[in-house]
Amino acid sequence: MAKANYKFDKRQRDLARQKKQEEKRLKKLARKAAQEPAEVSPPVPRDETP
Repeated sequence: MAKANYKFDKRQRDLARQKKQEEKRLKKLARKAAQEPAEVSPPVPRDETP
């Protein structure tokens, strides 16, 4: 019977976890970028005459 390669299994789990975290991070950035333009409007210049 073959011996289990635990290092390989652990590395594969770590890579899957990192990929999932990166996808989640990109999803959050996309959601935040979509919300910002709608919420933040440029300041309206006021005519300041004394």
